[in-house]
Amino acid sequence: MATTAMEIMRRLTGPGGGFELREEDVLGARLPVFAHRPRSLGEVLAASASFGDRDYIVTATRRMSFAEHLASVASMARALREDHGVRPGDRVAINAANSPDWIVSFWAAIAAGAVAVGYNAWWTPREIEYALAHTEPTVVIADARRAALTPGPVLTIDEDIPALTSRHPDAVLDVPDVAEDDPAVILYTSGTSGRPKGAVHSHRNLTSVIEYHRFNDALLRELGDRSVRRYLLALPLFHIASLHNLAVPRLATGTAVIMHEGGFDVDEVLRLIERERVTNWGAVPTMANRMIEHGDLSRYDTSSLTAFSLASAPSSPAFKERLRAAFPPARGALVDSYGLTESCTGIATATPADLAEEPGTLGRPSVGVQLEIRDPDGKPLPEGEEGEVCVRSAYNMLGYWRDEEASAHAIGADRWLRTGDIGMLERGRLRLTTRRSDLIIRGGENVSPGEIENALAEFPGVRECVVLGAPHPDLGQEVFAVVVFTGDVPSQEDLTAFARDRLAYFKVPSRWRLTTEPLPRNATGKVIRREIVIA
Repeated sequence: MATTAMEIMRRLTGPGGGFELREEDVLGARLPVFAHRPRSLGEVLAASASFGDRDYIVTATRRMSFAEHLASVASMARALREDHGVRPGDRVAINAANSPDWIVSFWAAIAAGAVAVGYNAWWTPREIEYALAHTEPTVVIADARRAALTPGPVLTIDEDIPALTSRHPDAVLDVPDVAEDDPAVILYTSGTSGRPKGAVHSHRNLTSVIEYHRFNDALLRELGDRSVRRYLLALPLFHIASLHNLAVPRLATGTAVIMHEGGFDVDEVLRLIERERVTNWGAVPTMANRMIEHGDLSRYDTSSLTAFSLASAPSSPAFKERLRAAFPPARGALVDSYGLTESCTGIATATPADLAEEPGTLGRPSVGVQLEIRDPDGKPLPEGEEGEVCVRSAYNMLGYWRDEEASAHAIGADRWLRTGDIGMLERGRLRLTTRRSDLIIRGGENVSPGEIENALAEFPGVRECVVLGAPHPDLGQEVFAVVVFTGDVPSQEDLTAFARDRLAYFKVPSRWRLTTEPLPRNATGKVIRREIVIA
């Protein structure tokens, strides 16, 4: 089967194939690109009319067809232009929990020629204010909870969006012309220090991701899988997993997105899978762990689920074995993957066969991805040697919004992206040995220690502090802070309340060490994190 799959891949991506890859100039570098890709997201949106009355978005209480979606988007895009002054290149920010209207708002922003900006729905007012000043959106769209936290005028999901999507029922889609490498989307990501950075994704990035998913669908069909696929969306839409790799490509393939709304609830999600006959689900390890701990799952019919993938955070081979034992759909269909907000889609994917042969692997590079392991001088290393994972593809972001220094550090003129992660290649497969060492990954959310340290440094009497990731059985990691004071040590409750006013809840330390003892430092004055005992 593996040989057959490789032969089919070569035929599909070779000269004359439906997903032919050829080299073209992309921002000054020669990159492999899909020859038959759409040239803009507007083109993708217009083509979705052909899917008519098929389900596009389904929730526990709502069902929206492709035709209904397109009519709503055309009406809202016209209203954004005529009533709210949105012009090509303007930013339209979305700050809301998952809902069908989030997706409609995204596509309406694209249809108006704007750059859609996804704000993290767990941000505090302080973080929202930073993002507003950073991206300067012409329009902010928010649900009721986030609207109350947002300064200035807001279009609400609950009241304004239904009015905008019905205001012009006969509106014709009229998407402004764009260049392929014009910005289309900004999503925020936490690095290892400082404020969140806005990763800018172009129309080319997104249409390339679409072709990547269409290619995977075609490969399955060629291998004999003729099933009608229905995809569960249970991760936030302000992440690439749900937006770039689910909601967007499924508009292009005419495939249903089954959306779970609200916080993750095992019973509600499994009921939705059972009712809507979901075939594909991508989860973070925290979700999978909660299913393992939930107990007997057999009362739900999950037989339709033929593909189950883990993403967004590391998981061990032992954890995968526990998942297979507890959740039958994972036994023969479990997939693992590795990617970053900056890479727009998966850099590498491990199939069930890969995981059976090499339990700790993250699989082979995705189609169209060039991957190298490099030494500190940027020189490629041979298989089996450890170094930084560097990747180049048409999927990689343009750079960081209004941050030339960070952009230049992350992605060079040759379009190679430095991930900051350490790994090696083994028989063509990627294995990570260290994910960006300082970054904390809590329940699939990237948490920047530097951002938390900067916030805690504002507390009166703080001399210095350091934030680390501590192991957690459910979340993978939790936030642990060591705070050094010049005098009297306050209570943990005071520090927690202070942090909650400044940081999203998932960034607030759940474990503390408050002390007057200085942090261990090396000869250059840098904190030696590895010498700090997490207790």
